[in-house]
Amino acid sequence: MTTIYLDNTATSWPKPPAVAEAMVRFLADIGANPGRSGHRRSIEAARIVYDAREALASLVDAPDPLRVIFTHNATEALNLALYGLLKPGDRVVTSGMEHNSVMRPLRDLEAKGVALTIVPCAPDGTLDPADLDAAVTPGTRMIVLTHASNVTGTLLPVAQAGAIARRRDALLLVDAAQTAGVYPIDVEADAIDLLAVTGHKALYGPTGTGALVIGERIDARRMEPLRRGGTGSRSEHQVQPDTLPDRFESGSLNAVGIAGLLGALTWIRERRVLAIREHELGLLGRLLAGLERLPGVTVFGPRELERRLATVSFAIAGHDQAAVGHRLDAEFGILCRVGLHCSPAAHRTIGTFPAGALRFGLGAFNTARDIDAALAALDAIIREGPR
Repeated sequence: MTTIYLDNTATSWPKPPAVAEAMVRFLADIGANPGRSGHRRSIEAARIVYDAREALASLVDAPDPLRVIFTHNATEALNLALYGLLKPGDRVVTSGMEHNSVMRPLRDLEAKGVALTIVPCAPDGTLDPADLDAAVTPGTRMIVLTHASNVTGTLLPVAQAGAIARRRDALLLVDAAQTAGVYPIDVEADAIDLLAVTGHKALYGPTGTGALVIGERIDARRMEPLRRGGTGSRSEHQVQPDTLPDRFESGSLNAVGIAGLLGALTWIRERRVLAIREHELGLLGRLLAGLERLPGVTVFGPRELERRLATVSFAIAGHDQAAVGHRLDAEFGILCRVGLHCSPAAHRTIGTFPAGALRFGLGAFNTARDIDAALAALDAIIREGPR
């Protein structure tokens, strides 16, 4: 049975060949700890890390690669931004479509004295910039916004949020876990102060990689690290350095993972973000049209392709969604995700809490044949009825 992978929203697969090649080369031929020694292999490892920093900065139009802080994932990047900058008495505004990587730290900070306002979104996951503007009152320290929902693929108004943040003297933190690599990002043009990305989704890199891009408006000396320790720099001092990126990168980096991420970023640069998006939108249009023809299927999210990513959540009336997901895997070799997708806020917004929904996450390596096979499988399951 052929396997069709439609879970790219959780993690992309397959990876470009350059990813594994870069990681194998690092392990076989380099292997040293970047920034911890002066020998040739350590210097080569450090060069790879810097090249990855530079490639990621270029991808999102960030002017200074040294303000790209490597993390293990977007969750760590978001935690670094939130716990590093927010204090009791600060006020934060976010949306009703956020992933738990945003909501859980914000709820924790709320319990510690940070005021939290959640702006409701429409049932298709869209956010009216006017509603966001109205919620940003004097004293708001930060707006936190997902760039695109991991449930519906809905794009949120990041550029408008940036303009609001600048006008209200607030910071904008963007969770770009779903968009980095598949949707154009310009941190300067969109007035993004902090951008959290993960390496293993639309960047097509390995798990265990991610980054926080820190904008020029952030005084890093006033931002608390998540951890403190060895950085390979200023080893004569027992206090944490202020210089970037060292201030926020204590401990040995996942250098082999970063080497793989560099391979992925090189592949994206060669293929081009807009070309990847165009390919995915073609598949998305085919999938949405097919789902609309199936009886009893409700699709969540906006219908306009330009307002979303190629992530589609849907439910089939009269069926247990988890059972459908299991049948797709066991009987048809189609891998997807069911449930609440670590985003109960989004499922409350679209009306699928607590049952959740089925989710197809399309990627750069999917084909029209994959989409047709998935639609045929769903048609067969619907025709047979619940078991």
